[in-house]
Amino acid sequence: MKNFANLIKALDSSNKTSVKVNALTEYFGHASDEDKVWTIAILSHRRPPRPVNTTLLRIWANELAAIPLWLFEESYHIVGDLAETIALIIPTTEEHSDKSLSEYLHEMIALKSKTDEQKRAYLHENWLALNYYERFVFTKLITGSFRIGVSQKLMTRALSKATEVDEDLLAYKLMGNWNPATISFQELILDEKSSDHLSKPYPFYLAYPIEGEVSALGNASDWAIEHKWDGIRSQTIVRDGELYVWSRGEELVTDKYPELHSFTGIIPNGTVIDGEILPFPNGEIGTFNDLQTRIGRKTISKDLLSKTPVIIKAYDLLEWEGKDIRQQTYDERRKLLEQLLESVKDKNLPLILSGNSVCNSWEEVANERLQAREMRSEGLMLKRRDSKYEVGRKKGDWWKWKIEPLVIDAVLTYAMRGSGRRSNLFTDYTFALWQTNDDGTKELVTFAKAYSGLTDAEFRQVDDWIKKHTLERFGPVRSVTPQLVFEIGFEGIALSKRHKSGVATRFPRILRWRHDKKINEANSIDDLKNMIP
Repeated sequence: MKNFANLIKALDSSNKTSVKVNALTEYFGHASDEDKVWTIAILSHRRPPRPVNTTLLRIWANELAAIPLWLFEESYHIVGDLAETIALIIPTTEEHSDKSLSEYLHEMIALKSKTDEQKRAYLHENWLALNYYERFVFTKLITGSFRIGVSQKLMTRALSKATEVDEDLLAYKLMGNWNPATISFQELILDEKSSDHLSKPYPFYLAYPIEGEVSALGNASDWAIEHKWDGIRSQTIVRDGELYVWSRGEELVTDKYPELHSFTGIIPNGTVIDGEILPFPNGEIGTFNDLQTRIGRKTISKDLLSKTPVIIKAYDLLEWEGKDIRQQTYDERRKLLEQLLESVKDKNLPLILSGNSVCNSWEEVANERLQAREMRSEGLMLKRRDSKYEVGRKKGDWWKWKIEPLVIDAVLTYAMRGSGRRSNLFTDYTFALWQTNDDGTKELVTFAKAYSGLTDAEFRQVDDWIKKHTLERFGPVRSVTPQLVFEIGFEGIALSKRHKSGVATRFPRILRWRHDKKINEANSIDDLKNMIP
């Protein structure tokens, strides 16, 4: 644990990529193989489940600190991080534990089945046996919310330097459903096994948003234009008569979409399709809100399958006839994809080709982008026609050009403290719109939360205003005098029974503070609903 805590301290103390890569490389060069596997798992978001709920963590930490609970809560809201708060309030020690990272994680996994009293005793013992930073890291792991400013790509680069295994190959090895509690470093990183190839997807190629004028990309005819669909990015794999569907989040989701099992026996073995899982109610592309009725369900009822079926919108082919074709050009891969879908067009599969086009001018491209919202897409994807299918996010060959956001003016009604460097400021806001009741009276009804879009100076101004205009307190949340108006932007909109307003917005964010508007000039729920296509 000492070595891992020192690694996290080094990673957290610098914004320089080179410093982080060097720290990781040194760690991978000296850590035990079991600790290496767990470190890879933690940095690629494969953390063990949380064994203790946060309410109990706060109570038990407060017992050791011997301070009033209200003081702990106030400290927590100022610090903004539960693990850091616990590490700070528990009596300091110069001790450190000799137990390894892997030993601690195995204990945490076993802790989940223990009684509350056993959990309390375990936490008290270890909190008092660790120095400040080790205690911080230990508690982070316990909470199950371990996040550090290191991408998996950066971690993979360091691992490649330490092992001399190619970066792209490592990215491939780390895809998929492996368990850090049962796999060895040799099996995960160093061994080459043909059986691993059966279910594993390829690392996804990701696009950057357009920067500046789109015409700076050169000739429009050098680019293939596709719509950017608002679903779940996926890879559909058929190998040896088996189907595997992976999400971009490296989750195997095959069983969540049983209608896709119809691919087996029809899609040839040795095929990997890059596409988007989309809701397809009534034979039309639905909204992401429709798709959410399928996400996270352990079982899919016949009624839900009938009400919200899904399709794959296919836009690339990564493997064909068992061969990796990512090094072929986009045009070459696209031609094979079109041939594949043409060959199965009469099989009634939930598989549809995502259309593409080549435009002679950027004006034509801009006109196509204007059709995006009507087509239920988020905008356009621009892919250089001679581009290979790369690994991760790389600038140059793939760009996304999203549509302008929908915009509405709303009233600030609630605020909560932020996290991280904004933990001492109220920066997480809830916004409301006007609703006219049956008796003609008007009230403000909440419709969205947003916490980005203002400058640091504006956040400080709003924070100062909130502290002076608080009406009520609900734990960390404050209701405020309805007075400030903000312009809110969002990507999509749909009717929703789960929201008080009856409407769900997609990716809401603050565009600007409307100093020029009074609250009676803010928009209404009806204005919002009129934006629904």
